[in-house]
Amino acid sequence: VKLKELSKFSVVTGATDGIGKAYAFALAKKGLNILLISRSREKLIAVATEIQNIHRVSTEFVQVDFTIYDNTTYSPIAEKLSSLDIGVLVNNVGMSYSYPEYLHDVPNKEKLFLNIINCNIGSVTQMTQLVIPSMLSKGRGVIINVSSTAALIPSPLLTVYAASKAYTEKFSRDLADEYRHKGLVIQCVSPGYVATKMSKIRRPSLMAPDAKKYVDSALKKVGVTESTTGYFPHSILVGPYSKKPLTF
Repeated sequence: VKLKELSKFSVVTGATDGIGKAYAFALAKKGLNILLISRSREKLIAVATEIQNIHRVSTEFVQVDFTIYDNTTYSPIAEKLSSLDIGVLVNNVGMSYSYPEYLHDVPNKEKLFLNIINCNIGSVTQMTQLVIPSMLSKGRGVIINVSSTAALIPSPLLTVYAASKAYTEKFSRDLADEYRHKGLVIQCVSPGYVATKMSKIRRPSLMAPDAKKYVDSALKKVGVTESTTGYFPHSILVGPYSKKPLTF
């Protein structure tokens, strides 16, 4: 898929750190203007400025907290989207536990579990339904939903996080079937460990690449496969548990 030919703008949620930030830079490198959506205004300004300086594209941003699932979150996003020609959406924003733990022993679990559900499940659902109408009107568009290998392999002690990512995987597969004949590309990307702030892995390795290396690999699979780990070593991790042929 030639992403730049889809539209003038791409949207990335959770765009100020890790995989989301890497997607924003990679899309900007391809010549797409970027709408960044995240929680920290300071980080949004810093990332938007850095992208503009390096890649000479237009950047805009919306500051929201995706753990809040109501109009205070999605009305400002909808308003901003209505004025832009959006061709690519990367649903990346997500959150997990601070550390693996038994379900009943997770600290502040009532609030944390609701935040995970709102952020990981609510955001991918709401953002997708916001952009699809305009994509359908043009007969083209790409939606990349970032899941996790935790959704595909046994993930005890991260149960709620893994289950929320399983929603993303199932949501993406069925959505791809719904809209394939209407010109939309819906892809689910399920990374394993990536050296990011969220994973708390400081040094990249073969099995845990840095975010840029991971995203550069994953973007090559847009339009090639609808469900992918995005990175071959992660397909090896998933392989023993997969009922389908490996894709990466």
